[in-house]
Amino acid sequence: MNNKAFYLETFGCQMNVVDSERIVDLLGNIGYRQVDEPGQAGLILLNTCAVRDKAVRKAYGHLGRFKPLKDRDPTLILGMGGCIAQQEGKQLLEEFPYLDLVFGTHNVHRLPEMVQQVAEQHVRCEETEFLDRETRLQLFPVRSGQEAFTRFVTVMQGCDNFCSYCVVPLVRGREISRPSGEILAEIRDLARQGVREVTLIGQNVNSYGTKEAAELSFAALLDQVNAIDGIDRIRFTTSHPKDLSDELVECFGRLEKLCWHLHLPVQCGSNQILRAMNRGYTRERYLEIVRRLRNACPEIRLTSDIIVGFPGETEADFAATMSLLEEVRYAEIYSFIYSPRRGTAAAEIVDTTPAKDKQERFDRMLALQQEISRQTWEADVGTVQEVLVEGESKLGEGQLFGRSTWNRIVNFSGPAELAGSLVPVRITRAYRNSLLGERVLP
Repeated sequence: MNNKAFYLETFGCQMNVVDSERIVDLLGNIGYRQVDEPGQAGLILLNTCAVRDKAVRKAYGHLGRFKPLKDRDPTLILGMGGCIAQQEGKQLLEEFPYLDLVFGTHNVHRLPEMVQQVAEQHVRCEETEFLDRETRLQLFPVRSGQEAFTRFVTVMQGCDNFCSYCVVPLVRGREISRPSGEILAEIRDLARQGVREVTLIGQNVNSYGTKEAAELSFAALLDQVNAIDGIDRIRFTTSHPKDLSDELVECFGRLEKLCWHLHLPVQCGSNQILRAMNRGYTRERYLEIVRRLRNACPEIRLTSDIIVGFPGETEADFAATMSLLEEVRYAEIYSFIYSPRRGTAAAEIVDTTPAKDKQERFDRMLALQQEISRQTWEADVGTVQEVLVEGESKLGEGQLFGRSTWNRIVNFSGPAELAGSLVPVRITRAYRNSLLGERVLP
């Protein structure tokens, strides 16, 4: 084992991925190097997610898996960060005596100091205080290219929507937007380093700039990114439907670099449940947004989030969700059975729906969506799609992989030097999680 080696596991959304990339950089600055096996590390960190009960249980399970390593070597440092750490704070140190440090979502920058404090002073520590607005604005992560062709770029943090089921405002804080000048400077720098695709990320990117004086709208920001030389593709996530402006919808029809894919979480097809969720839109309003998006860009494909079994959901409410899936025909969805999150309004609602009924509904919904997705991807067979090549595929030597404009993984044969290029690929087979194709030669 190397005491200056660290092992990092990341759970959850793109924001956690960016935080983990930052952790790697910060620890590198104090002499740590990342390893692939926990048994090789003197420092083990979990960057956690609290949005779903399953993610929480998974994180706790992984933490327990490392206890035998700590028992064998008391100098091993175990730490937990992210949303669980933010929510539970010092209680984690009380519940898990073998845990050494806890750092919240606003305190990633404190991690090197905390690690050194544990290593040198042999103390346990916790930092989960929310930072003030001005301090947060100075701490947005800035990413380097690091020989990657795609990159996440953080444009805003936090959320002010307070959907009744969602813990995000409680663990990520209130919404702030990063100055557009900093964002554009970072993307220009990434382009100079060889990055060809950027994904602008935040808890609700659609509200970017709306609470900042004299700041660009999100649509105007996309215009500026679209003009940056060297960037071939733009994506963004996540979008709250109630904040999707007409100006932003129009971007899909006129910005040539904006990919034809949008993740637009609907959560449910029933107006009664949407009201209980505090989503701020109706089924009819959501479908109107879908119609306008497809008018602006007929090729656009949508993905979404669905929650099954929200407290009070009836069979009629569930049927409304099923009919919405049929009407919108999402390319893919991310679906969950509702789990109460402490501190949210929905956690106070008495839930009388039996678990077996929720599971049965979930299974029916999943079967319907899998068939819709299968039809979507099989219709791609025979088409030629432009693929941004990211590198060597897991399929074996001589195989490359990249993504289509619809964010679908495409595997095909080709020379390694194509990495970073946009390549036309004819799709030959459709699988559940990827497409197989052959390069179309000039």
